[in-house]
Amino acid sequence: MSYEVEGKTVESDANGYLVNQSDWNEKVAEAIAAAEEITLTQEHWDLLNYLRDQYFNHGGEQPNERTILKAMSAKWGRKLASKDTFTLFPHMPSKQGAKIAGLPESRRKGGY
Repeated sequence: MSYEVEGKTVESDANGYLVNQSDWNEKVAEAIAAAEEITLTQEHWDLLNYLRDQYFNHGGEQPNERTILKAMSAKWGRKLASKDTFTLFPHMPSKQGAKIAGLPESRRKGGY
């Protein structure tokens, strides 16, 4: 599988995760999101940037759903429920979000 972005082919694995993380940019994120049938809003970008920050600046950390909820609740100034983040990324925020954020597929099981 691959994504076409501005005339360039960006390679991904069979599950749609980027083969080379350095290929990621906002246009690539938009292409992956489109393939996932998601239109990115500012809340999507907040969550994607959080996932990227945790991965690249915190030793490869890939937060679970509960950790994402706490972080986004603090960022957005309101208490979130799981349904709020699943509305953004219906196929699991930590996994679908990571895919769009250009991160490797998590092998962690479960949301909590």
